[in-house]
Amino acid sequence: MRAIIPVAGFGTRLKPHTYSQPKVLLNVGDKPILGHILQKLVEENIRKATFITGYLGEKVKEYVLKEFPQIEAEFVVQEEMLGLGHAIYTAIPTFGDDEIFIILGDTVFDVDLSEVFKQNFSSLGVKTVEDPSRFGVAVLENNVITKLIEKPSTPVSKLALVGLYYIKNTDLLKEALTELIEKEIKTKDEFQLTDALQIMIDKGEQVTTFPVEGWYDCGKPETLLSTNRFLLEKNHFEFNQKDVVVIPPVFIAETAKVEKSVIGPYATISENATVKESIVKNSIINPDAYVEKSMLEDSIIGSKALIKGKFNKFNAGDSSEIEFL
Repeated sequence: MRAIIPVAGFGTRLKPHTYSQPKVLLNVGDKPILGHILQKLVEENIRKATFITGYLGEKVKEYVLKEFPQIEAEFVVQEEMLGLGHAIYTAIPTFGDDEIFIILGDTVFDVDLSEVFKQNFSSLGVKTVEDPSRFGVAVLENNVITKLIEKPSTPVSKLALVGLYYIKNTDLLKEALTELIEKEIKTKDEFQLTDALQIMIDKGEQVTTFPVEGWYDCGKPETLLSTNRFLLEKNHFEFNQKDVVVIPPVFIAETAKVEKSVIGPYATISENATVKESIVKNSIINPDAYVEKSMLEDSIIGSKALIKGKFNKFNAGDSSEIEFL
């Protein structure tokens, strides 16, 4: 099996952090978003993956090759942001004869994939949501998908597609994606993966669904923080140090330096970060950041940022400096 992971997006809603860092490399819990996805693949013994890169793609490539050498990685570049269907289309030369598992690169998920891969049919991950207008949705008949609709303006289903797509018939997926591009089939001015999957269904492919209750979006600051909370609760990291009060759950990297501070609950202190004489809760301090004499809550501090000398709430991007005298 081959994983296909689109990571080409700009991460507009996560500015200023994504000016200098790909969205998928922002930290949640003990590692970047992409690291959680790849760890899950390794656990499921999926060792081949195609990464569809774009903005700051070299940083993604560097991270994957360094941190996950056990994955046979290929990288393709999506030159224009023309939609998810177009992104997957650019990866066709890497498909081979493998079954395909498509995973959106900005989503952390908690599902038993081994049960999914035992199915005899292509299957899409779904979750019931109250506002389906923000998602692609699936319409079912006898537990089989009959219709896929991208961001419906009128409610037709509350089963939202959550970015996990298991495709058994790789040849038909190639055919459908090619038809999508060559016939310029667009929805909302983009080539949608849902339209390609609908072409497959119309050609006779039987596609089912599997439930994904553990689905955590990382596309906005507030959802990044909520995903961080979930991962900290799930993994139960421990940290003990003199003159530091820890209120779990928290993650503090071994290379982080923390002194005379209160950390937690729900705080991530990443590699080589420094926190002195501060209170940090429900926040993410990214690698190499420096925080001193500050009280941070609901905050995201970018890599190499400096925060010093004031109790406040921040969303500070990479390499920024904020100092109150």
